[in-house]
Amino acid sequence: MNRPHRHSWFEADARARIAGLVDAGSFRELCGAHERLTSPHLAALDLPAAFDDGVVVGEATLDGRPVLVGAQQGAFNGGAVGEIHGAKLRGLFERARRTRPAAVLLAIDSGGVRLHEANAGLIAISELMRALLAARADGIPVYGLIGGSCGAFGGMGIVARLCDALVMSEEGRLGLSGPEVIETVKGVDEFDSKDRALVWRVTGGKLRRSLGDATMLVDDDIASFRDAARSLLARPVPARDLAALDADQRALAQRAARYAEARDGLDIWRVLGLPDPGAIPMLDAADFNRLLASLPSPTEAA
Repeated sequence: MNRPHRHSWFEADARARIAGLVDAGSFRELCGAHERLTSPHLAALDLPAAFDDGVVVGEATLDGRPVLVGAQQGAFNGGAVGEIHGAKLRGLFERARRTRPAAVLLAIDSGGVRLHEANAGLIAISELMRALLAARADGIPVYGLIGGSCGAFGGMGIVARLCDALVMSEEGRLGLSGPEVIETVKGVDEFDSKDRALVWRVTGGKLRRSLGDATMLVDDDIASFRDAARSLLARPVPARDLAALDADQRALAQRAARYAEARDGLDIWRVLGLPDPGAIPMLDAADFNRLLASLPSPTEAA
């Protein structure tokens, strides 16, 4: 039986991800190449610049429904956020409040703040967070998609957790401090950033789905990310009232207590009761999701 050809989300650039995510021919880029919005800080340091400053933003449709889309270019400066990069994303959420799309889709591929731009990058991240939360407060859902080579770390790791829902592949990673940062500060004995299996057991998509940080786990395939985004669009807008926040806080407290002794994903999967935790990295997304769905909820298990 012939299997359909798959297009890797991990290997694609920002524009290829957008093209495969939305309805064919519907994407209209905002602040596009002709505007040449490049970073003044990189130029001042005589460093290479990109005509889009490492992020693509625009509007499109998905199944005919209007959406705004932002996608980071992980290949440029590790997808790091600088002044212009952050302003484009902030503007996307400000536009969302005016145009009222069905959702904002954010393809995250970033190591965090661009160190070359120091305070300008930090301010850009804070403004992006504020704009994202303002859009959500206005009833516009925000869905994050993580599966690129840089994952979602630093400030963009925080931005990811501000989204209403997250779609991740196993190749995607999510955390606050990246493995190299932890190793630099704490030493290789604390965290060996070259141990790829360890990195993915601590920050990868399967671990994040197990903990509930990721809403959906998909295979490394652009069509799978598209199907997940379509599924999220079909759901009611998530509740954002005080009761929902209290429930989230209780769930986090329960999680911290349940996994207090866990060191990495293997320990998490043992506590969950998954059979043969060492074999979990070999499972595809569908098999892993079925296995996870077969488990009792934490409340039932207690």
